[in-house]
Amino acid sequence: MAQTLVSITGIAAGGAGVGRLPDGRAVFVHRTSPGDEAEIRVVEQKPRWARGTLIRLRHAGPQRRSAPCPHYDACGGCTLEHMEYEAQLRAKATLVAETMRRIGGTDAGTPDIVGSPAEFGYRNRVSFTLVRTGAGRVIAGFHAIDRAHRVVDIDERCMLPEPAVNRTWHAIRHGWGEDARRLPSGERLRLTVRATSEGMATLFVDGGFHPGRPGELLERVPGLAAIWHRPEGGTTPVLLAGEETVREHWRGERIALAGDVFLQVNRSAAALLEDHVMAVLGDMADRTAIDAYCGVGILSRRMAGAGAAVTGIELDARAIEEAQRGAPAGTRFLAGPVETRIGEALPADIVLLNPPRAGVHADVCAALHGTPPSRIVYVSCDPATLARDVARLAPRFALDGIHCFDLFPQTAHVETVAVLTCATA
Repeated sequence: MAQTLVSITGIAAGGAGVGRLPDGRAVFVHRTSPGDEAEIRVVEQKPRWARGTLIRLRHAGPQRRSAPCPHYDACGGCTLEHMEYEAQLRAKATLVAETMRRIGGTDAGTPDIVGSPAEFGYRNRVSFTLVRTGAGRVIAGFHAIDRAHRVVDIDERCMLPEPAVNRTWHAIRHGWGEDARRLPSGERLRLTVRATSEGMATLFVDGGFHPGRPGELLERVPGLAAIWHRPEGGTTPVLLAGEETVREHWRGERIALAGDVFLQVNRSAAALLEDHVMAVLGDMADRTAIDAYCGVGILSRRMAGAGAAVTGIELDARAIEEAQRGAPAGTRFLAGPVETRIGEALPADIVLLNPPRAGVHADVCAALHGTPPSRIVYVSCDPATLARDVARLAPRFALDGIHCFDLFPQTAHVETVAVLTCATA
């Protein structure tokens, strides 16, 4: 398709730069930065927008830098590494503000954003895609930029993981054998390596069929404590080799992790977010509180320690088991979907919502409308679903403040904490 010159003025939700074509349509171009004058080739056309690929820079904007990762040219794991870190933060805060206006109909201004203490080497959990291409060849890594069907082979030089994750990934790659036969069978697998604060690691394999030879792989990977597998079409993970749980230290607590139980990937930035959440929850003494999507109950325990009577709700039964272990007396946990169980926990003075990327179910919003708490604190990993849910909660609840935390440097992802107060009786 034709080449054209565009001026890049912003960053879109997926990390692509945004410009305008001569006909006025928005065009999205990865590897560009605000202030760039870029020669692009349009590769996809829609009535109101287009996608392009960068051919060359006519002029580099003031926020650009040379991306330090050796995989960056082809890899889609990072989308903003070519931008100075402060520019990444500004772009994310602006993206949240624009999304709240466009989807949520709320103009809360550009929120403050807290950067990650570590710009690189911060991820304690990384997921890779493995593809067996035939003739014994294996590719394992991240999806290519602008070519999601293609996988770019990624070795231990990736700059996002904690050192223990990279050490384990290097050893797994060298230990899985010809055609990765020590891993479960199947043309395509998702491999998640998680490391603890003490440097131990686990491997979770999603997809595939026959378990392979996990005992042999475990022996070949120093520090690997367990290998878990969720076969294609299955729902319950199976421990293939190693320990049932591994111990993680999380801000003074010891947590037993099994399978793919969720924990934030950026431990230092998550600590800042958790402290902020506790601050905006306010005085918890003698209050009733719900911790919805509570995971292993880290914030439930902190809320209870501050004097609240807490009910945690979580779909993952293994996470509920860990949340119950060591929880303060009087704290209770309900296993199951939040939308089906929140009615059992209401009424409450305060509700903490921390849903996955899909946001909260519409039935949760309806339940909160029917039995409103005085305050909702909503922790979101997707500005679009946050904006949608804030609109669903209005007019009963008014947005009282919004704050961002960068748990995912070099990517377009951002965590947002929104505070909503009951506006009507």
